[in-house]
Amino acid sequence: MEDSEAKINEILTRGIGELIDPEGVFKEKLIKKARGEYKGEIIVKFGVDPTRPDIHLGHAVVLRKLRQLQDLGCKAVFLVGDFTAQIGDPTGKSKIRPEIEQKEVEHNIKTYLDQVGKILLTNKEAFSWIRNSDWFMGITDLFVPQSVTYTDNTTGQNVVFPPNSFQAKAAVYDKTRMQTSTLKKTEIHNITLRTFLSILRNVTHAQLVQRDMFAERIKRGEELYMHEMLYPILQGVDSHVLHKVYGSCDVEIGGTDQTFNMLMGRTIMKAGKQEPQAVMSMKILEGLDGKEKMSKSLDNYIAIAEEPRDTYGKVMSLPDTSIVHYYELCTYTPQGEVEEIGNMLAEGKINPRDIKMKLAHQIVSIYHGEKEAQKAEEAFVHTFQKKEIPTDMPEVKANKGENLADVLLSAGLVSSKSDFRRLATEGAIKDIETNEKITDAHTAVQKTLILKIGKKKFVKVITK
Repeated sequence: MEDSEAKINEILTRGIGELIDPEGVFKEKLIKKARGEYKGEIIVKFGVDPTRPDIHLGHAVVLRKLRQLQDLGCKAVFLVGDFTAQIGDPTGKSKIRPEIEQKEVEHNIKTYLDQVGKILLTNKEAFSWIRNSDWFMGITDLFVPQSVTYTDNTTGQNVVFPPNSFQAKAAVYDKTRMQTSTLKKTEIHNITLRTFLSILRNVTHAQLVQRDMFAERIKRGEELYMHEMLYPILQGVDSHVLHKVYGSCDVEIGGTDQTFNMLMGRTIMKAGKQEPQAVMSMKILEGLDGKEKMSKSLDNYIAIAEEPRDTYGKVMSLPDTSIVHYYELCTYTPQGEVEEIGNMLAEGKINPRDIKMKLAHQIVSIYHGEKEAQKAEEAFVHTFQKKEIPTDMPEVKANKGENLADVLLSAGLVSSKSDFRRLATEGAIKDIETNEKITDAHTAVQKTLILKIGKKKFVKVITK
């Protein structure tokens, strides 16, 4: 039992920016669950942003913490913000975030859920998901362009409702609520304007404008719209409703940039006479530049679905200052070993390249398996170390089928198409991985390439 408590303590501290559990209720539940003394479900809420379909290592920091909590017997609930995504979370944004269409939201949800199985348990005992449109979307909000056939349960007769009629909308609404259709609940919880106004009585204007990004925009004289200010309240309402749907909402997990929003959940749950959720704020993973937050928009990310060789190579391109942080947030290396790695690096007792190779191997192994990790490492050694090819070579992106000459010309690696033809004719463009020369001036890009151009230029052409 001491081992279980030590494991729980590490889970609640490693990679955690802040854990807000004032009465220790959440931690006590975990301990009792480990002892077999708590039989109820422990619900862990994670808000999923369906505007980004690809999961990168930054997202995986939180997902891996969720997996650790699942292994302790918790149930992870993905709250898919399809309704709020169409409003836009202002967190970390200096500009108004554009709305997105529901069709795009649905596509992104599917892509996201297809990927999480690489990290999470997805059986129904350990995992569930639900859209917040389930309670924020009313019957009259729906648009039903086609007629709807409804079967009367009493008479067994079919009734056809006209397109976009209230009856058609009501029939579609009833069939599409996940609370009843998927979770098999007997009651549908929803948020009406009256309910929302009642909740607003517990939140002050002063509380909302305390947010850093709001205060900064006001100071700069920029517009601040009410739908943005209400976003944290809507996120808090999600926790309130999840408590009703699942019987509890014990902790919400997210990045440190979400702390304000997650604390709003505590405020609203207290007002609703519910046991308030704990808040677990995870440290933010920096991107490949070692400075900015890992982000697809900044193109400094490593997607978990990337090719193993690309993942390995990107990890090897990290600045040495990020090594310890990546070990802490992206691997299962025990914390004591992570601290020892940090000390050895600081004292110059270990080559950063060697420890980075172990880091790259672990990360590839987590998402692609040990066999692929070994192959990626062998390819790296063959390509970069034995042939003394630089790891910090420039990278350019190309569409499959795009002319290689055009790609290199746009990247400034050849001065003209004539220059490309000359180099190709002279055999001065070589595919490093196959050791073959590219001599056809009309060569099209079909896969990711590592090229040597002339005697000193190297480039990695990444296919989109």
